Amino acid sequence: MRLRLLLRPGWLALTALVLIFAGVCFTLLAPWQFTRHTERATTNDAITHAANANPADLTTLLPGDQRPDATTEWRTVQVTGEYLADKEVVARLRTVLGEPAFEVLTPFRLADGSTVVVDRGFVRPVQGDKSVTVPDYAAPPAGTVTLTARVRADERDPRDRRAESEGGRPQVYAVGSGVVAYATGLDLRPGYLQLDDGAPGVLGPLPLPSLEAGPFLSYALQWIAFGTMAILAWLYFTWREIKPGGVLAAPRPDRPRRVSVAQQIAEEEARERALS
Repeated sequence: MRLRLLLRPGWLALTALVLIFAGVCFTLLAPWQFTRHTERATTNDAITHAANANPADLTTLLPGDQRPDATTEWRTVQVTGEYLADKEVVARLRTVLGEPAFEVLTPFRLADGSTVVVDRGFVRPVQGDKSVTVPDYAAPPAGTVTLTARVRADERDPRDRRAESEGGRPQVYAVGSGVVAYATGLDLRPGYLQLDDGAPGVLGPLPLPSLEAGPFLSYALQWIAFGTMAILAWLYFTWREIKPGGVLAAPRPDRPRRVSVAQQIAEEEARERALS
């Protein structure tokens, strides 16, 4: 039976490779890109909704210790209170508009006594002789101020690195209430607020994410196409090889008989005697 020819080791290895590649495309790579597309669409919807909504009161939008989620992140809120400049923290190893940056995180005490982290924006690092340092930047305004800012969900440092002290300021590796609370000892509300341009105390305003859908959906469809093409190619070559006249179906040619040099000389002499 010609199908038994497919049990050859080389063909089995090719079959396994095709199945593994197609499986990775269908179960890992394509779903990963679909997830990224969904996340981008959710973020775009939240930003668009926030742009069209009036600023909400933070304690009403997120009562108690409620954490920001997909429905509340990027919402615009209005808060009144005062900056705690002596508890300021700097987030290091940030990238803003494609260039290195520090982000300045200042706790902000609300009128009800609770405290929230405010991301005042970014500053560009200063290149020293041996290291990169935080430049001098404007202090936040003193006294009671009213801020209009965007709600953001906490980040988490995947390596759980501790805060470092440099230049008299704690430096952290993520932006969020958890790392700032650990560095300052304050009891902070979950999430943080991101200032827009023109807000009291803002430094370099952080840009909003692009509202473009991005290439993720097309990438997902491409991975599905690649997996499908691999299977179709395997089916085509399998059919071509097992059909009558195919390479796998054709008998193997006999290997040439190996003879020694002495045998070759003897056979040559025998042919010459036969011709004489």
